[in-house]
Amino acid sequence: MDLFAQAKALGIQTEFLDGQGNRRVTDAAALKIILDALPRQAPGPLVGHPVVVRSGRPSRTELPTATLPAEWKIVADSGVIAKGESSDHAIDWPKDLPLGIYRLQVSDAARVEDVPLISAPERAFGGEFDRCWLLAAQLYGVRSARNWGMGDYTDLASLIELADHLGADGVGLNPLHALFDDRPGDCSPYSPNSRLFLNALYIDVEKIPEFQLDSETSEALAPLRARAVVDYVSVAGLKWRALRSAFAAFKANANPVRQQDFDKFRSECGTLLSHFACFEVLRHKFGKPWWEWPEEWRHPDEARCAALREGADASEIEFVEFVQWTADRQLGAASDLAKKLGMKVGLYLDVAVGVQADGFDAWNEQVAISRHLGVGAPPDPLNTAGQTWGLAGFNAAGLERQSFAPYRDMLRASMRHAGAIRLDHVLGLKRLYLVPQGFTARDGVYVQMPFEALLAVTALESLTHRCVVIGEDLGTVPEGFRDQIADWGIWSYLVMMFERDDHGSFRSIDHYLTNALVTFNTHDLSTYAGWRSFGDLKLKRSLGIDPGESDDARWRALAMLDNVLRHHAIYRNDLYSVANFLARTKSRLLAVSLEDLLGLVDQPNIPGTVNEHPNWRRRLPVSIEEMTSKVDVAALKAATHERSRAAI
Repeated sequence: MDLFAQAKALGIQTEFLDGQGNRRVTDAAALKIILDALPRQAPGPLVGHPVVVRSGRPSRTELPTATLPAEWKIVADSGVIAKGESSDHAIDWPKDLPLGIYRLQVSDAARVEDVPLISAPERAFGGEFDRCWLLAAQLYGVRSARNWGMGDYTDLASLIELADHLGADGVGLNPLHALFDDRPGDCSPYSPNSRLFLNALYIDVEKIPEFQLDSETSEALAPLRARAVVDYVSVAGLKWRALRSAFAAFKANANPVRQQDFDKFRSECGTLLSHFACFEVLRHKFGKPWWEWPEEWRHPDEARCAALREGADASEIEFVEFVQWTADRQLGAASDLAKKLGMKVGLYLDVAVGVQADGFDAWNEQVAISRHLGVGAPPDPLNTAGQTWGLAGFNAAGLERQSFAPYRDMLRASMRHAGAIRLDHVLGLKRLYLVPQGFTARDGVYVQMPFEALLAVTALESLTHRCVVIGEDLGTVPEGFRDQIADWGIWSYLVMMFERDDHGSFRSIDHYLTNALVTFNTHDLSTYAGWRSFGDLKLKRSLGIDPGESDDARWRALAMLDNVLRHHAIYRNDLYSVANFLARTKSRLLAVSLEDLLGLVDQPNIPGTVNEHPNWRRRLPVSIEEMTSKVDVAALKAATHERSRAAI
């Protein structure tokens, strides 16, 4: 079988039209790397794919090649939960299957096949509210009188109280995923070490009961608090030293109640936390990517990890677990505060599309995550060279082999304290654009994913955790994609900047979908003040980046914004006017960013830059304690009145 035939068997699309309408055919050398990087798994002879049984809908699986009769059984950890026989080349699934993920075993006279079977709810959790709005913020950038130079989980509690005062039903945040403690300068929240654990730098160390602030640390905090950007290296140096001090005090004189809670957390997280702690210790010990470690550690091994926990590294492993326990409990306290205040959403958290290849998730899930392949996007009008994000993503064969456990674990971790999550680049559930190492984004390929099965798993976890799921579905998507995710109860993500017709006119209020989150912009786009002042165009040109828009085009866009606002009897064009326009849409969630409320010109991130712009570093110029005096609270409440919890 030649390379292209192998690719077709694995669901790899070897030719496609890019966003510019150009036909692209995969380079054979790139295709070979991709094939070598993916697990070997061709569709089985009887069923051929994961089976989805959806509550409230008839479910039938065809067996066109089976020699009759064919027998089937559905197997759970506890044993067989259903079985039967087919004599007509099809299986009509029982309507009363309990929700869950199982293995389906189908056999005929000559063959046996084993595939995942997902018994899913008809739709994901839909939320228990009509329409509301959220205050969006970059947590690291929150300034306060007490934090250590970057926002933390105590600041998050203050943000929740601010949002409650403004009439919002929650707070939206950048990803809180674990990064690399020894690479604090690599601060992009979208390039995580692990999506299963939390970024320790958001811990408020002074909230740890065992911690005692010393004079040396206290003196070092003032300059960090004064800076316009987060000095991650200095913050990390202070915080990790403080965390170690707190852990030593905890070990020396543990409060019985806290020790019990720590043990409970470790038990809840089980093998994943144990492996993560071992990985972090090994990563520091060997000082190189995990594929260059001694052979015995290149794959996670439960027996070896257990031995490591009993040896000289036991305390260091426990320290990693202590830090994650602390982060989890502080984030949980913020979530509990939102519930106590009666917020309908609480925390709305972002989930990155992939992970760093040398991080924990890629080491722990080597079958399901392909470290040799980076997730990206092909050339399109906004990015004519295409994009490579430097992230490793899931692969279909590995997920199916493990009954989607790695994806499910990621969802559970993300939903643990959230009322809503946003899946970055949700198109990746249907297909991923993968770029092999050593090639440019122009040389990638589309690899098909088990779309319906991933939607079913998403719906299952969403309902279990009562967490709304929003899919970041921006850009060019395949025909019917948005209808499919909507049918499963996954909400769309509508950005007003992009909601324009072929003539550039902004779409009217009636255009916006009901089950969607609507916002004016994103962290990768200009702020409202920057957009109106052409600040984003000026900055990108100064950096040698083509902004993709001329000044004349921006003037036309501003005029078209005025047109759509006037059409809806809104006669001003300030931020509050735009917020009022969006608040009138039928979309059930609206997000308004703190950067926009404060009139900031600079955006949090400029895609395509690393050090040219302070991406993910810029702090808000106003402290959380002063925020209400810097925001026109009356104008904001008036703009969001239709969906606000607070009276004007």
